[in-house]
Amino acid sequence: MPQMKVAIAGAGAVGRSIARELVRGDHEVMLIERKLDHVEPAAIPQATWIHGDACELSLLESARLESYDVVIAATGDDKANLVLSLLGKTEFGLGRVVARVNDPRNEWLFDDAWGVDVAVSTPRMLASLVEEAVSVGDLVRLMTFRQGDANLVEITLPDTTPLAGKPVRRLRLPRDTALVTILRGGRVIVPEPDDPFEGGDELLFVASAEVEDELRAVVRLGHPPEPGTD
Repeated sequence: MPQMKVAIAGAGAVGRSIARELVRGDHEVMLIERKLDHVEPAAIPQATWIHGDACELSLLESARLESYDVVIAATGDDKANLVLSLLGKTEFGLGRVVARVNDPRNEWLFDDAWGVDVAVSTPRMLASLVEEAVSVGDLVRLMTFRQGDANLVEITLPDTTPLAGKPVRRLRLPRDTALVTILRGGRVIVPEPDDPFEGGDELLFVASAEVEDELRAVVRLGHPPEPGTD
């Protein structure tokens, strides 16, 4: 993967965890933190640390935010995350803005009108993981991508799935849908056309919201449903 420059606002537990993962991947990371007692360069020495308010335009200008590929608004304040997202998109022309949603009641605000490309709600993600654990064969929405009205969804194949043994190329997906990954045991499989499905596979798709019901039916039946059926 090419090296990216990523700016992260918020150096609390969430921001630091993201930064550590990114620096392990050899990406260039800048952390912006408003609280002085959270500014600890020794904690992640590979990152650039800036003490200041990420909602202040002058600070973002001095940090040369326009030179970054991605900004991640990861503070514990939804208002701050929205302001930074809007500034990142409108003032600095960033191509990718990811924002943390702390209060699920505010999710409706985190859309492209506020410059958000991807909104990540920790409470919703946790709830989705619980649903996934008890909903084999059903579709679980894991994340919403604000651009293009697409979602990251997961379907776990039951042991008796009609897809067992069939190659990936035989799965006739609805429009605006892509199979991204197959999780099998401890393996992450990038699907190739001739890879066979197995019972228990966790399938991750990117799909538009309007075709989710059709996708659910296709995976359950092993083929597109007949007209007039679910």
